Amino acid sequence: MLSFLCFLLFLIPLCVSCSWWLVCSLLFLVSFLYLFSFPYFFCWGSLGYLFGCDVISYGLVLLSLWICVLMVLASESVLRSNYFPGFFLFVVVFLVVMLYCTFSSVGLLSFYIFFESSLIPTLFLILGWGYQPERVQAGVYLLFYTLLASLPLLVGILYIYSSLGSLCLFLLRGGVVGGLFYVCMVLAFLVSMPMFLVHLWLPSAHVEAPVSGSMILAGVLLKLGGYGLLRVFPILSKFGFGFGIVWVVLGLVGGLLVSLFCMRQTDLKSLIAYSSVAHMGMVIGGIMTMGYWGVCSSFALMVAHGLCSSGLFCLSNISYERFGSRSLLVNSGLMNLMPSMTMWWFLLSACNMAAPPSLNLLGEIGLLSSLVSWSWYLMLVLIFLSFFSAAYTLYMYSYSQHGSVFSGLYSCSLGYVREFLLLFLHWFPLNLVILKVDFAIFWV
Repeated sequence: MLSFLCFLLFLIPLCVSCSWWLVCSLLFLVSFLYLFSFPYFFCWGSLGYLFGCDVISYGLVLLSLWICVLMVLASESVLRSNYFPGFFLFVVVFLVVMLYCTFSSVGLLSFYIFFESSLIPTLFLILGWGYQPERVQAGVYLLFYTLLASLPLLVGILYIYSSLGSLCLFLLRGGVVGGLFYVCMVLAFLVSMPMFLVHLWLPSAHVEAPVSGSMILAGVLLKLGGYGLLRVFPILSKFGFGFGIVWVVLGLVGGLLVSLFCMRQTDLKSLIAYSSVAHMGMVIGGIMTMGYWGVCSSFALMVAHGLCSSGLFCLSNISYERFGSRSLLVNSGLMNLMPSMTMWWFLLSACNMAAPPSLNLLGEIGLLSSLVSWSWYLMLVLIFLSFFSAAYTLYMYSYSQHGSVFSGLYSCSLGYVREFLLLFLHWFPLNLVILKVDFAIFWV
């Protein structure tokens, strides 16, 4: 694990010299090298004093590396406009290092430190390369929501150390219970996922962030919450069964309400951001059932959502770079203006609706079966949630691609090879993983 970390740290001098495509190529290289270090024994491997890797860590570290490469590929406008490209590369590489350390930490305290540190480069991305002046307010929202919810988690971690004498993730088992302690440990992760009622920081952060900020927020930072829940549940298992129903109902009903919000959004980025909240509601429900199917399928849906949502943000940014607006009123009839992009809109919208053969389908089918087997009453909510998630995706696709073109736009615009490569590298792994389902889902 340390060898990959050193590889990433030694990229920092290249960032200072602003070797844009060299850094991008080396990040691709480290992603492919990491791909071949799969932990085949489904337990902790590559262990050191600070870092280790099991299947959950492996999947999310690989997702982080992949999304960060695609961030550099998507943000070529930063290089083209010469808007501090060296500092931008430094922020991205620093973010990769923080995420790598977060997902591969074997101690709860080091996990907490890196978990909080990953917010700093994200904040820099929003404040430095965001679009509107409101990005300052969005950054403050992001920071304060997540930091305030995380302070009780730090107290809970110190309490665990005083009670059990260890913070190693693979040595933590039940024995520490209590209602207040349970809420302290869970709340920070629910806010960062985010759960309905504490989700308001997400749409504002997405709308104000540049494409790289949106990609990393949707692709990886929302997964930090799910990863944290999976890690702390061995301690909370005795107490978690009683409280699980609160989070399951809140996640699913909130997901349903947010799906209705999506139906009346006019901003493309805002629509995709709210759809992330709806998907994460299902993930929260699956994890809180604390069953085998729920946990495995939640992991699969987290990885699938990371790729799919990031790809949709790239598409909305491609339209924004051409037309200078993300409004659906302006971005209508794109089939006439950008016919080459319509196929990618269709493919990624289909994945967002959990159409086969995407990994989203695998995750959603597993979550549906786990939630319905947990309680039959949830079936009614799940029916509407699935229906409306398809409805708002179709609304987004049909409204943006069909209809009359905005009168101010006349030219036919094709995509660059870089953009096609970027979208292909989102879509291809999303539909390729289905061929090796056992690595994606049957690992507990």
